[in-house]
Amino acid sequence: MRKGLQTPLIIVNFKTYLEATGKKAVELAKKAEKASLETKVSIGIAPQFADIAEITGAVEIPVFAQHIDPVKPGSYTGHVLAQSIKEAGAEGTLINHSEKQLKLSDINDTIGIARENGLLSVVCANDPNASVAVAALKPDVMAVEPPELIGTGIPVSKAKPEVVTGTVKLVRRINRDVIILCGAGITRGDDVAAALELGTQGVLVASGIVKAKNPYRVLREFADATKR
Repeated sequence: MRKGLQTPLIIVNFKTYLEATGKKAVELAKKAEKASLETKVSIGIAPQFADIAEITGAVEIPVFAQHIDPVKPGSYTGHVLAQSIKEAGAEGTLINHSEKQLKLSDINDTIGIARENGLLSVVCANDPNASVAVAALKPDVMAVEPPELIGTGIPVSKAKPEVVTGTVKLVRRINRDVIILCGAGITRGDDVAAALELGTQGVLVASGIVKAKNPYRVLREFADATKR
């Protein structure tokens, strides 16, 4: 790892938005790096696969793939190989995002493959029960993301604060080391501050940054909010 992961942690998922594709993805990555350097807050990004290599050559913040498949090198046309994203410069990968869900057994295998290849695992879970199951698999990071709130602008930290506090409590009984993030609907600095107050160590965000009129300003707002 070039810089490793520190908490509080902000991870920006670029998804497949045109605002974060190709050259625009590189521009957004540089804005994230600028905000991170200025605030001393750890900001990671998860661009599309085709943009990973160029972005890792342009910035020094942690870069994650959006997914890898639980497969070994061989005859797996169309799958995403852990070794390929590692070679492209990624330091880790998202796993089991609500838009790319996996069976628990596949999550376990994917975490194992990531670990074998020196990649950080950021596993998403959509409710407390799923979070407990994921925590037992010992990922590096996990994100609590109720899928019905993703992209709505309604933050889970406010709409469903009991999901966050309950999940943190349950997860800590199983795994005291995993970094816990809050996701879904995070659009303002106040949402970030609220998530931290509920016991998480950062946020996983997407459209709140990527589709903002001024992504850099929002990134600074998010980073500054972690210091309240």
